[in-house]
Amino acid sequence: MIGIYRETIKNIPSLIIVETEKYEQPLPVFTYFHGFTSAKEHNLPQAYLLAQKGFRVVLPDSMYHGDRTDDLSKEELSFKFWDIVYQNLKDLQDIKDELDQRDLILNRRFGVGGTSMGGVTTSAALTMYPWIQAATVMMGSPKPVDFAKKLIKDVEQTGLQLPITEMELNDLYSSLQSIDLSANKQKLNARPLFFWHGDADPVVPFEHAYDFYNEIVEEYKNPENIRFLRDVGVDHKVSRFGVLEMVNWLEIVL
Repeated sequence: MIGIYRETIKNIPSLIIVETEKYEQPLPVFTYFHGFTSAKEHNLPQAYLLAQKGFRVVLPDSMYHGDRTDDLSKEELSFKFWDIVYQNLKDLQDIKDELDQRDLILNRRFGVGGTSMGGVTTSAALTMYPWIQAATVMMGSPKPVDFAKKLIKDVEQTGLQLPITEMELNDLYSSLQSIDLSANKQKLNARPLFFWHGDADPVVPFEHAYDFYNEIVEEYKNPENIRFLRDVGVDHKVSRFGVLEMVNWLEIVL
């Protein structure tokens, strides 16, 4: 039987999805970050499927989302996008430390994934944490500098006044350089990596992940460890096909 448990991990509201009889046992762990304006509960389908495969799945709420909401407007929230990503990265370390302390991670098997903003977080995490054993990026970007520039351009095209100066923008781009996986390819170190992306995505450019995949694929000696799944004509919504393929891939590599 699969159980869903509400837990607060180091002040992070989370759902733990795991086989009930294995709740206190060390298991391979997979932490999955939701997308912008979403919440942890929205990723229960993939968590359930992964729990059936024997994983302990952690679904955290990002800052200003879900149980951590601050009643910000979508416009206000959009200007905090990168603050949220950076907090996700801190939260990930806290989650891993807590599960380590409780001896709940089997043989260091700890994977990370996410949708959209969660996929951006996942790509960035690979530049910071060598203990990540496998990662899945579902319509996310491994090019945060380029993505940040796109987001700013999108805002400018709406005619809204940016609440940030040119100097602050340059500082942002500079800070994102350190967590830009496309600029720090050596930190990937051929770890198992899965991409899914709809090629009609109007929100996160399909080319960001696809071009990056083509840049690194030859560095992988084991073809099972690197995969890019292209969904033709699909926009900014993960398909059931994409979820099932992600789950099946993780069962093999993690």
